[in-house]
Amino acid sequence: MTSLADDIAALGRTLERVDGPVVLVAHAYAGAVIASTNDQKVAALVYVAALAPDQGETVGDVFYRAKPRPGAPQLGPDRHGFIWLPEPAFTDVFAQNATERERAQLAAAQRPLAAAAIEARVGRPAWRDRPSWFLVAEEDRMIPAETQRFMAERMQARVRTAVVDHLPMVTAPDVVVGVVREAVAATAQ
Repeated sequence: MTSLADDIAALGRTLERVDGPVVLVAHAYAGAVIASTNDQKVAALVYVAALAPDQGETVGDVFYRAKPRPGAPQLGPDRHGFIWLPEPAFTDVFAQNATERERAQLAAAQRPLAAAAIEARVGRPAWRDRPSWFLVAEEDRMIPAETQRFMAERMQARVRTAVVDHLPMVTAPDVVVGVVREAVAATAQ
């Protein structure tokens, strides 16, 4: 999470070690990362409350497409150029459906995102050439559901919606696993 280019390179190194086919799954910023692969082993993409910029856009362009939800934290880089989520945001907007213990663990294990990563323009996204699924998180307080639906429709993704928060892999893992299994089954044929 130091730059989009670094993250794309890390994904590439991982894909080199895997025999295909592969279904890539991304959450939030990582949507831009998985869409930037051109590895032919990638059979499908799954977006879980993720950001999907189109060619020439940045992660920031799609993240700030709609007005932030009231109470959403003002995110900005620290003096080192990294964006940290304020601790109260884990309860208020990031994982409001998580347990208190889960939110504390998430806050303690937080990794910052370099502001440069969300300012980089993306090339032709892989979702233009590969089947994609998009789980729209209806109770997401970080990326408005309206923005998620816009990206999913633009991608022509198979859209699944759920009444979940921004972090359904923690708060509603069965929903996420269901979408991933659907993508795997569809691409295994």
